[in-house]
Amino acid sequence: MIAAQRAQIRKAPARRAARQALRRSAARFHGRRLLAALLALPVGLLGCLTTPLGRKFGISWLMHPGRRLYRRLVGVAAEQRAERDEAIRARLREQEAAADAEATADGVEDITDTVERPATTVPTPINSEVSEGEQFVSGFRFEEVAAEMEQAASQYDPENAMEILAMVEGLPAALTSVANVMKILAERSDSEFPLEKEVANGFNDIYGALMSAVAVAEDMGPLFRQAHAQDIARHEDPRNGHEAEKGWNV
Repeated sequence: MIAAQRAQIRKAPARRAARQALRRSAARFHGRRLLAALLALPVGLLGCLTTPLGRKFGISWLMHPGRRLYRRLVGVAAEQRAERDEAIRARLREQEAAADAEATADGVEDITDTVERPATTVPTPINSEVSEGEQFVSGFRFEEVAAEMEQAASQYDPENAMEILAMVEGLPAALTSVANVMKILAERSDSEFPLEKEVANGFNDIYGALMSAVAVAEDMGPLFRQAHAQDIARHEDPRNGHEAEKGWNV
């Protein structure tokens, strides 16, 4: 499961690049089709004169020259587009295969396979006596830290939208840190803590899921800048300074 998630993360940039390349290929084809229509138009007007002559004398090449020229040009453009698209898809398949191979290679040295467990579980007696009023308090309470983050988000009052942009662009690093918490717990569960292998696998699954969220968060910054390009431009390049630009504020 983790290998598949890692492969998906590695494949995401290649797939985005392939989609962009396919869109450019389609735009190029439609541009060629428009050019073919422009070239065929004057020939088609000439065909209004030559087509009756071709029918009268049985000369096929005089009939509908504009239509035949347009079909020929569009046909060539369509063949070239098909070749480009197939090359793009072939390159994507190679990149995805390489990502799968890397993910599989990483799985061989996965953090959950660092310690061999015995075939049978041998219970170890422990001293369960606790003095009156004494409680075991962990030095790491992840739920408390997460609750503080949730409370901070509910009370978050940014001064301006540029502050929100900075927060959005910091999301990948923040989520990576949270994911690394699960990675550390998986490693220590497998090598230090008295836990079974399934528990380390669970932490490792959470780590993979969070890294998938990191890949999504990496798209948030460019999306924010694209959606608010004009607003950001007024902040980053204000006309006659920030004070003058405030005149447009309502």
